[in-house]
Amino acid sequence: MSDPVVPPTPPVPLDALLAREDLGLRRVAGPSDPGIVVHWAHTSEMADPYPYLLGGELLLSAGVHIPEGAGPGYFDAYVSRIVAAGGVALGFGLAPVHDTVPEALAAACELHGLPLLEVPPRTTFSGVARAVWQLMAQARLAELRRVTEAHQSLASAAARPNPVPAVLHQLSRRLGGRAVLFGPEGTELATAGRDPGAESGAALARLARVVRPAGTGHRPSPAAGDGPGRPAPASAADTLAGVRLTAYALGAGHGFVLGVAAPRSDSGDHAIASVAAVLLALLTGEQQSGTGAARSAALVRLLLGGEPEEVAPLLGGERWRVVHARPDAQGPDTPASNAQTPNAQAPDALAASALGAALGSALVDPAGGLVRVLVPAGREPQAPPGWTLGVSAAVAPQDWPAADTQAARALARARATRVPLVVHGTRPALDDLVAPADADAHARLLLAPVEGSPALVDTLRTWLSLHGSWDRTAVALAVHRNTVRQRIARCAALLETDLDDPDVRMELWFALRRT
Repeated sequence: MSDPVVPPTPPVPLDALLAREDLGLRRVAGPSDPGIVVHWAHTSEMADPYPYLLGGELLLSAGVHIPEGAGPGYFDAYVSRIVAAGGVALGFGLAPVHDTVPEALAAACELHGLPLLEVPPRTTFSGVARAVWQLMAQARLAELRRVTEAHQSLASAAARPNPVPAVLHQLSRRLGGRAVLFGPEGTELATAGRDPGAESGAALARLARVVRPAGTGHRPSPAAGDGPGRPAPASAADTLAGVRLTAYALGAGHGFVLGVAAPRSDSGDHAIASVAAVLLALLTGEQQSGTGAARSAALVRLLLGGEPEEVAPLLGGERWRVVHARPDAQGPDTPASNAQTPNAQAPDALAASALGAALGSALVDPAGGLVRVLVPAGREPQAPPGWTLGVSAAVAPQDWPAADTQAARALARARATRVPLVVHGTRPALDDLVAPADADAHARLLLAPVEGSPALVDTLRTWLSLHGSWDRTAVALAVHRNTVRQRIARCAALLETDLDDPDVRMELWFALRRT
């Protein structure tokens, strides 16, 4: 017979229900342990309620199921089944069936350690259930507030000059226990909070070895249940002498582990510790992997006159791609006519960092509404949702400036054709025959009559990319086809040219790709 599993809801102390004067509940038998909590209220008049209980319930019954002349054996079997199902208390309603709580029922509850509550006639079972839900909602709100405040304090600690000790201090204070940062070799690098004792400390260190990735310091031997090739778990937990011990691996392959010893363990504590683990993973990841030090060394060498090909190995590769990216819209409800225009909102530093993380590179430069990312050639960039990307060919460091130009052209092509990603090809293009400065100057001169109207420019670009289709352009811009005709006619008038001429269309397309 499997152990009962209580519902994943915040528990309500049984004493809190007894304290509600509007309910008038009275304990008539069973333990008065203040640690008894209720997860649910359930009404049943079945003689065997076991199949209908999840565990953690306050079972409510008016005794309808009790046969006439029932003896101690009946009540003993009834109460034992409630306890076996994981019920935490029994509420017995007075009236309309029974005027008093049967003495044999009280004796059985006392024998099996099940609290027995007397429910007065004026209190309905639905009222008791409502009170449980009210107290549960209050507990949930208090827990959310506690977790939110803890998250804010941890984030503030991570921003301090000495962030790792500050995060550990806040974590230990919020959980009322001890927080330890273990290094890749299993040593305690930093601690905060009260000492749980030598035995608990040793057990926490053992848990840290369990979650530490292979190849980063000491791992348990196969005899300890960690066979060769078995991946380390992200976290592990144990309980020793009433202290809950938990270890969290900080990142993949770094070897740092967060250990927590606290007197309790609930979903709120786990949420708080998990956020601390994420923050510590960010704070320790670069130090262990060396990427931060390597980027610093590369910058110093460049500033002191080093060549790009000399610093490239420090950054993680011999050949690289340059990625140019722009946000493709303000959101899912943005009209197509407003998307991918020069007036689109410039990405902030956080959005740019997130893009770099998605592309697998920390070499990110957000400037002027554009984000440039330097990506090792071994990674094939994919456009994350909400971004339009232009990607250069894979080049050696000395060709980075040329790759930057390639990425810019690829991005212009992606925006003009409204596709999320364009990769620069190896085949020579018309753009390669004209100097970028000359091409830009020609584009500005040619498009000067319409540059003051983004709607006209966007309509002209879309219309040309769709080979002059009025209907497809109207759908792409989410406007009426007559609006498209009026805008194109206005463009022809301002540009003083014939847009039916293929040569004119080609020249305009060339110019639009430069904007």
